[in-house]
Amino acid sequence: MIDKRVNTVAEALAGVADGSTVLIGGFGSVGQPNALIEGLIEQGAKDLVVVSNNAGTGRTGLARLMELRRVRRIVCSFPRSAGSVVFEELYRKGQIELEIVPQGTLAERIRAAGAGVGAFYTPTAYGTRLSQGKETRILHGRPHVLEYALSADLALIEAWCADRWGNLTYRETGRNFNAVMATAAKRTVVQTTHFVELGALDPEAIVTPGVHVHGIVQVPSELGMSRIPA
Repeated sequence: MIDKRVNTVAEALAGVADGSTVLIGGFGSVGQPNALIEGLIEQGAKDLVVVSNNAGTGRTGLARLMELRRVRRIVCSFPRSAGSVVFEELYRKGQIELEIVPQGTLAERIRAAGAGVGAFYTPTAYGTRLSQGKETRILHGRPHVLEYALSADLALIEAWCADRWGNLTYRETGRNFNAVMATAAKRTVVQTTHFVELGALDPEAIVTPGVHVHGIVQVPSELGMSRIPA
């Protein structure tokens, strides 16, 4: 019987290796898998490469992971945003590497990895510092930059509803990067607000098929984790 539910975040994240590349869903704080990020902090993996839309806010979640010097490199679209104090402190001291990727290009690099596409051409960033050192071509009379797919060892995802097979739905804007990131990692771990019985999800409403998911833990609220009902 296929059942991808696990009882705790610690169990879901067991064995994450030092040096892993980690996709972290969310758009700012919306849809960010905070319980899984805290679990990764507790798990202890270091020298991480984190791929996220932004570089964290305040001193919790992703920012806390960076503050503990567990992130070697961050790949993101918005390294500086309201409250990005930890990233800015580390970057000024030369204690974290940064790769800036335009937001649409970031999404497409991740999507390409999930679709098995090795690279693609895009006109975005041509003629800017972000295209330096990259292959370029003229396609249909317009210059393009070659961008490579962006895959990862681990994806941390927040979903709204899941079944035991790992089929996922998302709530409104909480979908953001979560859905595309879920397809692009060797191992995808999900925190979900709700579990439903197999067959309860409308097949037309399922955004992430369970084939992409390796472990799910229920986190009904920011107040803490809940064990899976028997």
